Amino acid sequence: MKINVLVAEIGSTTTVVNAFNGIYDNCPVFVGQGQAPTTVGNGDVNIGLRMAIKDLSENLGIEDYMRYDELMSTSSAAGGLRMTVHGLVYDMTVRAAKEGALGAGANLHMITAGKMRKTDLNKLIEINPNIILIAGGVDYGERDTALYNAELISQLNLEIPVIYAGNVENQEEIREIFKDTKAQLYIVENVYPKIDQLNIEPTRKIIQEVFEEHIIHAPGMGKVREMVKGPIMPTPGAVMLGAKLLKEELGDVLVIDVGGATTDIHSVTEGSDEVNRLLISPEPISKRTVEGDLGVYVNLKNIVDRIGLDDLAYKLNIGTEELAMLVKSHKPIPASDIEKRFIEELTLEAVITAVKRHAGKFRYLYGPNGKKTIAEGKDLTNIRYIVGTGGALTRLPNRVEIMKRIASSNKGNELLPNKEAQILVDNNYIMASLGVLSEKYPEAATKLLKNSLGID
Repeated sequence: MKINVLVAEIGSTTTVVNAFNGIYDNCPVFVGQGQAPTTVGNGDVNIGLRMAIKDLSENLGIEDYMRYDELMSTSSAAGGLRMTVHGLVYDMTVRAAKEGALGAGANLHMITAGKMRKTDLNKLIEINPNIILIAGGVDYGERDTALYNAELISQLNLEIPVIYAGNVENQEEIREIFKDTKAQLYIVENVYPKIDQLNIEPTRKIIQEVFEEHIIHAPGMGKVREMVKGPIMPTPGAVMLGAKLLKEELGDVLVIDVGGATTDIHSVTEGSDEVNRLLISPEPISKRTVEGDLGVYVNLKNIVDRIGLDDLAYKLNIGTEELAMLVKSHKPIPASDIEKRFIEELTLEAVITAVKRHAGKFRYLYGPNGKKTIAEGKDLTNIRYIVGTGGALTRLPNRVEIMKRIASSNKGNELLPNKEAQILVDNNYIMASLGVLSEKYPEAATKLLKNSLGID
């Protein structure tokens, strides 16, 4: 048996391989899945990758080593795509740069506004990011801050790619600043070219290109190119591409991925005209947020503390001693009914909290002329589909009911999806794989994604 395309998801702990056939004649089929521990700690992720392919072969009843035409990959191993962002004003160019980085699938380890200090530089060296992003100033506006920060960063002479996405007037000077340094420089359009205008897509695109070009330098990823000849992208960036596919095919979409360490929210929506007229600052059409304190395995204790032991025991109808044992002996994959109920309560708290942090809200200002209504943040009121992906929302028995609770949790002033939004589940847990597949085979990826969601 020969497979058209394999897509590997190389995670921090697990490597998953998904197999697809019928790609070339546009009759795509999801064939099966294999997995194995990621071997990044051994300095060679290819070991885990080969083990996952072997597991897939065994699952499909293939005795000899699996043959395939193409192998693509997403990766969050070795800490994923670590970035730092340095801009001018936090609510303007810094926020625009941050949106571009997050949308590309980055994990932001440092954000600075204004002129950097020595302590900022020390922290930057300690973080040792995969990419440094410098922004600042609208086009033909303030120039000095971005140039100042670029000078300081260049003097560190780090062998780290630098992306400049600030005031267009600075581009030639930025080239001069980094000309004789170890850093490879990439210049892209300004992320914030005019007041209240975001331009983050060019930055997202170049971040993903730089990530793929420099991934071989990440610890443990040096040999990944020996097997993966197709595209490689950060796993969250691949999920965002999957969300964009759904937006084009179905309409405005919200994608929720509850994981062991984080909860990621992806939304693709222009919002409603009514709310847009009230917004005090622009929001990107495609937005991603990452909640690093909301994970149902690594960060389980955080969510338990948010709910409270007594309240959680009451919801589960068990004693606090039994609950304490559940917390102490929690597993990556719940097995018993009570373990599943326990994780469902944690997942519900993670979902509601993460979506509310992602969404905006109405605010009311009172002045001499009475009350004025304004809106700030991302408007999710036009969302037509809420999609659950990731381990928790594709495997838990009450996953649909959990996502339905989003609308009913609205306190009245929050820009959340309404009750009419349809709930969908990525049943095959392949959304990230289909995101990277869509780069080369968009029609096949769309069909496979709709099939996984149970849509004709």
